[in-house]
Amino acid sequence: MEYVLIGKILNTFGIKGELKVDPYTDFIEERFKKDSDVYIGEQHVPVKVKGHREHKGFLLLAFKDLEDINLVEKYKGMMLYKAKSDIHKLKEGEYYFSDLKDLDVYVEGVKVGRVLKVEESIRNNNLRVLKDEDKKEYLVPFLPVFIEKVDLETKRIDVVKMEGLL
Repeated sequence: MEYVLIGKILNTFGIKGELKVDPYTDFIEERFKKDSDVYIGEQHVPVKVKGHREHKGFLLLAFKDLEDINLVEKYKGMMLYKAKSDIHKLKEGEYYFSDLKDLDVYVEGVKVGRVLKVEESIRNNNLRVLKDEDKKEYLVPFLPVFIEKVDLETKRIDVVKMEGLL
């Protein structure tokens, strides 16, 4: 089975088994719907969502049969996944954040770095890029004016050469 990364468990929250999660998706209601299946960690441990709520910019998530802090503490720092077969297809030119993470970044055919993650802002999403040359992080707006091409097959994204961008 193929999986899509949908978030990272940051910490526990309270004593009733809730977990503080950094969601890596725009589709919170769909990905964390009550009674839906989610998979924890690299072993893809299956769990059922009991419920979720937003709290101070983070997602608080609870799983069925894991309603005690002692049962969920071991999941801190682990990634959350959804089965790829359980998610809807995107339109041409749309991408899941998890698909863009770790893509190599090229400017005029030369590799300059890689995408660390996608960050949301009010106006648009941004790629956080770690530049190979100086090991500094840069934000590149994920807009057609800055992005020439995204190729998921070759794990490559081509960015327009622009002064001060990278």
